[in-house]
Amino acid sequence: QLVGARESALETTLLMKYIVSHAKFNTIHELIAIIKAAGRRLVEAQPKEHTVGNIVRRILRLIREEWAASVKKPVEDDDRAKDDESEANTGQNTPTPLSPKQSVTGVDPYVPLAGADISLKASTSDSQYSLSNFVLHGRPHREAIDFASVYATRANQSAKPTKSAQSIRPALISAIEEVMDELETVLDNVSNTAKDHIHSDEIVLTLGMSRTIEAFLKKAALDRKFTALVAEAAPSLSGHHLARSLASAGINTILIPDSAVYAVMSRVNKVILGAHAILANGGVYATAGSILAAHAAQTHQTPVVFCAGQFKLSPLWNVYHTYGSLDFANPSHVLGFQEGQLMDQVDVLNPAYDYVPPELINVFITNE
Repeated sequence: QLVGARESALETTLLMKYIVSHAKFNTIHELIAIIKAAGRRLVEAQPKEHTVGNIVRRILRLIREEWAASVKKPVEDDDRAKDDESEANTGQNTPTPLSPKQSVTGVDPYVPLAGADISLKASTSDSQYSLSNFVLHGRPHREAIDFASVYATRANQSAKPTKSAQSIRPALISAIEEVMDELETVLDNVSNTAKDHIHSDEIVLTLGMSRTIEAFLKKAALDRKFTALVAEAAPSLSGHHLARSLASAGINTILIPDSAVYAVMSRVNKVILGAHAILANGGVYATAGSILAAHAAQTHQTPVVFCAGQFKLSPLWNVYHTYGSLDFANPSHVLGFQEGQLMDQVDVLNPAYDYVPPELINVFITNE
């Protein structure tokens, strides 16, 4: 079983690479359908792991970009050859009438719209619509522009593409390997600017165990002397592992219970936390207890910083819980089964994550 956003993202990328390497497809639309089907099954298997969907969407974007880049160049070459032949026959550059499948935009119907440079050209002298002309003249004329016909023509031609979709398989594999390299080095890339955010003699508070925060603080310790307060994040007590790791690296580390976070916040210079997922509205799913630290920091006007790789940026919104958890852990860690009489009278919840709203967050630090 995979545990952690980064591990899930790496395994998803490996699976996408395997599918692209071994899938049988004739058109790019078939490959996209295969990737979507596989991604849908992965998301349904673990809908609370946002990084899986993020990686699938990124792979789909790479496929479309590589296909657009591979299709555009040969089509342009073919058009240029036709124009040269026409000029050679006529002996002069005479304008050729536009076919019904073409528009005044000059976009060839065989070229995907996403990869084409669409510039509206009117028959009048002031054909270029700059921002000022747009305001002065109003909405650009679109009488001769039929985007539906252009898109339909492109869809019809996809069954018999000018260039085989199989030809971009090596480029896709190379692009997916770049994504894997980025995931493997994300911790180092996020921590590259650590010394710019942590200064000497500061007191930094963090909570629980986060490999991103661990790398970030260790990187800062190479240039700065500071004190790290680590909340233990009960009942998992994952903060104990982070405290031991930081202490072994020579960082002055103090392990505190979660109940002491508010008491020590007046001495803290900044709160640095790890993120499980960053949502579209700027909210964050983080380790349980993060909302406590964020509210205490807001009361004492202490900046709250979240460190996360870009693969954790999600287009989804928090539509289920305002302050609740994305997932729940084993309740026996809170109340043991030996308390049999008490367990019959209460419902025990052990949230794995807290939702931190964007108004409590000051800074996001991510990889470039």
